Amino acid sequence: MSITVCPDGPLLVRGGYQLLDGDDRPIDPGRATVALCRCGASSIKPFCDGSHKRARFRAR
Repeated sequence: MSITVCPDGPLLVRGGYQLLDGDDRPIDPGRATVALCRCGASSIKPFCDGSHKRARFRAR
């Protein structure tokens, strides 16, 4: 598994991984590589929908 931090954008997760919700239930990502939201503005959390651009998210 690898995680790539996109500047002022999502985390890209590739390879063997398992996503769990707050109750430890698996989330099916539907693909081998996913973009996870870091800005909190996505309407499809935990996945990125590009809202970081409209929200002008800046990583610190």
